[in-house]
Amino acid sequence: MTASAASPADLYAQHIGEQQRRAAQALERGGFDHLLVPSGTLHYQVFDDRDYPYAVNPQFKAWVPLVRNPGSWLVFTPGAKPKLIYLQPFDYWHVVPQAPAGVWVEHFEVIVIREPAEALAHLPKDPARCAILGETQSALGDYAPNNPQAVVDYLEYHRAFKTAYEVAMMREATRKGVRAHRAAEAAFRAGASEFDIHLAYCAAARQDANELPYGNIVALNENGAVLHYMELGREAPVQSRSFLIDAGASHVGYACDITRTYASDAGGEFQALIDAVDAAQQRMCAQVRAGFDYKQLHLDAHLALAGILKDFGVLKVSPEAAVANGVSGVFFPHGIGHGIGLQVHEVAGFAASDRGGRIDKPAGHPYLRLTRVLEPGMAVTIEPGLYFVDLLLDGLKRGEHADAVDWARIDAFRPFGGIRIEDDVVCTDAAPVNLTREEFAAAA
Repeated sequence: MTASAASPADLYAQHIGEQQRRAAQALERGGFDHLLVPSGTLHYQVFDDRDYPYAVNPQFKAWVPLVRNPGSWLVFTPGAKPKLIYLQPFDYWHVVPQAPAGVWVEHFEVIVIREPAEALAHLPKDPARCAILGETQSALGDYAPNNPQAVVDYLEYHRAFKTAYEVAMMREATRKGVRAHRAAEAAFRAGASEFDIHLAYCAAARQDANELPYGNIVALNENGAVLHYMELGREAPVQSRSFLIDAGASHVGYACDITRTYASDAGGEFQALIDAVDAAQQRMCAQVRAGFDYKQLHLDAHLALAGILKDFGVLKVSPEAAVANGVSGVFFPHGIGHGIGLQVHEVAGFAASDRGGRIDKPAGHPYLRLTRVLEPGMAVTIEPGLYFVDLLLDGLKRGEHADAVDWARIDAFRPFGGIRIEDDVVCTDAAPVNLTREEFAAAA
């Protein structure tokens, strides 16, 4: 049965089987008998009685599709049915979580508790024999998270390899994100402010800011040159020349991460520059193949983007020279992407193996978040960009390579800020699966 034909129940059954296999191996590596994963607890603001937005422990949601259940625990002992200790408190101040339901429930022994401390009666007897993965604040009596390195290294390394269930969940997140991106583009075309575009996005995604996997980047005009611009201007500019949006959506704990850039003048030069970056980005996505070094993909991207700058008259030197002397980094100052899944920036991006170790970033490329060789099951983002950042350009102008660029051409592009195009791509045994492009095509 193929993944596309498999039912949700079949996909989850395969996924939980893989989770148990990985957990059993991780416990053996660490010399422990039990895996305990608290879902996390609420954090309160200093000198206040308000809590921060709750964020579930990623190690917990890797097992169960629960993201709003603080005070719960996952218990796994090899050879035994996993146990879910589910906090369903007596509470008339808030909505109480409903009883667990769905295709996943049958795979767990579910124990409902009413107070967090009641979990103690259902945890293994000897805390010393437990690998407990979580934050310090999740400690319950003698059961304090110890996060043993051998266990964490193994689980995080293998989390890069998505099960068919996980890819299906990421596709659902992508479907929500694409729908919202289309609404945001329509709001931009209608002349909305950044704030109103953001609201249109959230409305279409059916998620508020705390449910989104990260804060929306909604940037008009020059603001597109700020890589993580999150100011959300309340007033629309007199003229909206360009629009860069980097925004995702969530589905049962899994994320999508999508970036698009638009020009108001469909026949203008900035739109032509967007089109050139978009075409190059699709060629980069095609490089997501088993056995390909992600570091090389990043280095190849620098050369491709420098070639675009040369074609548009920004560079006066060859693309090869711009990469060698660091000028390409002025216009493309971040990494080509990162792993994605349960976290937007998925863990173990530099891991040499499931026993630890580190694969260093290429010299001169400090912001690359993934250095591993691609393997089937890995899900990554591909997000090349070209920006006209005043701070970086000022440094270039004062440096020894100031004559490597045409400053008049740069000044012509400054009012548009920058360009970034980002897709989520799954590596397979054959051609890559571009979740983002497939959903945009389906929504057309």
